[in-house]
Amino acid sequence: MTLRRCTVEHSFGTIKAWMGATHFLLRRLKNMRSEMALDVLAYNIKRMVALIGFRRVVEAIPA
Repeated sequence: MTLRRCTVEHSFGTIKAWMGATHFLLRRLKNMRSEMALDVLAYNIKRMVALIGFRRVVEAIPA
């Protein structure tokens, strides 16, 4: 539980705070998974920009 609290719970709390994702807007499991995947993708991109900068993120994307 301690390891989970340190790794996973912080990410979900941040997603809820940043994106206002307090509940899912779509119904059905497939749609909910898609919505969560988009939230996690946006979270990961924001983290990458914060850690290495926008310019390096854009350079890392193959054209």
